[in-house]
Amino acid sequence: MMRCPNCNSKDIGKIGSHQFYCWGCFIELSVNGDKMSVYQVEEDGTLSSLDDLFFEEEIPQVQLHAN
Repeated sequence: MMRCPNCNSKDIGKIGSHQFYCWGCFIELSVNGDKMSVYQVEEDGTLSSLDDLFFEEEIPQVQLHAN
């Protein structure tokens, strides 16, 4: 089960093939292999990277299970 690296919520929705949305803290997550990027969705719909707030070693390894 995937957890949000920001709020630790399991309430994650899939919005694209490698994109997810956290309903707990309203951030978007992008997963590419072992790398996860975290974005804040702005009022106008643009994305602002939050990667600088997370140190690479603090972002947990992502395990995705096919449903």
